[in-house]
Amino acid sequence: MVELLLLGGILVALFVGFNIGGSTTGPAFGPAVGADAISKTGAAALMAVFFFVGAWTIGRRVVAKLGSELITDPGVFTIETSIVVLFFIGGALFVGNYFGVPASTSMTAVGSIAGLGVATDQLSWVVMGEIAVWWIVAPVVGFWVSGMVGRYLYPSINEWVAIDSTPGPLVEMDRSGALPLPRTGSNTTRRELFGAVVVVVIGCLMAFSSGTSNIANAIAPLVGAGVDLNMMILLGCVAVAVGAFTIARRTLDTLGNDITELPLTAAIIVAIVASVIVISLSVIGIPASFVIIATTSIVGLGWGRATRTATLSGGVKGEEEANVTVGALAADEPGEPAPKMGEEEPDDIPSAADLFDPTTTARVILMQNAVPVLSTVGSYVTFAVLFQFFW
Repeated sequence: MVELLLLGGILVALFVGFNIGGSTTGPAFGPAVGADAISKTGAAALMAVFFFVGAWTIGRRVVAKLGSELITDPGVFTIETSIVVLFFIGGALFVGNYFGVPASTSMTAVGSIAGLGVATDQLSWVVMGEIAVWWIVAPVVGFWVSGMVGRYLYPSINEWVAIDSTPGPLVEMDRSGALPLPRTGSNTTRRELFGAVVVVVIGCLMAFSSGTSNIANAIAPLVGAGVDLNMMILLGCVAVAVGAFTIARRTLDTLGNDITELPLTAAIIVAIVASVIVISLSVIGIPASFVIIATTSIVGLGWGRATRTATLSGGVKGEEEANVTVGALAADEPGEPAPKMGEEEPDDIPSAADLFDPTTTARVILMQNAVPVLSTVGSYVTFAVLFQFFW
């Protein structure tokens, strides 16, 4: 009976890991796939490798935080309770996916575990408070860092990293020898190749940061119940890899073909800011939400660019100065350097409505908070009301 329960718990954990691989591969490598810098298969392979590296190294600290420190008495974690906790993690994330909103896996997992802790009076409020404080601070930091980049540095960065696409593939396979070897495409420029490498490296950084934080969401309850940590990391990473090679292909299609709404330069900036914050928090054992940090970084980047002061030229009397809002993220197409501050043309300046959709933003914020609340409340009610009847 115990073996069957353990097997059931591992299968549920693998299902969570499978969904993590499917949902995080697209944001990490979508820009690279969209720029034809890497294939979907190559993106999945890099996702699997760098997720594993992040999970095997820094990810252990987050597993320890959720599996042994968030609950004062680790004995509360049994195979049965772990299955229930993982069920609410997966179920709540499914609700977010159903409504088309990328919810926070970390917040959902912590909420489910916290529900168990509150119901059994074993929640460490000190650890919970530490995690909650960083959940507030991290998105604010992401917003302001990205905002300052958007306000003062974006045009220069965009001009530096812009990729001018040329006909044909970036990389071709040379099959003239005994073994096929990759070589630069016949029309590929050095600048284009450099930009492609940068995009792929950023994707690897995002995959690594995902591994440092997200592995705990799939395996921490079972590790807290006494299942071997190393074995669960390996199994969890295999599940993530399967998700990356299968269901992630659809998200790679979506994100890879919808780059114009988030230009390559903006995607790189957001990825770097969010990844550095997530990795930094993982080092101190804090499970961070890449989705929410990246979302606030995107908003901050757009806000920073929208609040720049522009000098408009025109009129019969020469130049006329005015303060205007400058551009949505979509104002700059990949490969086209942005105008420097003060050099924008009136026709190139989108309205504020192009930058900020209150209805969509409200729906995203609502669901990103509702999904973790759903897992927390569901877990608490289950363990507080029904626990005594089953265990």
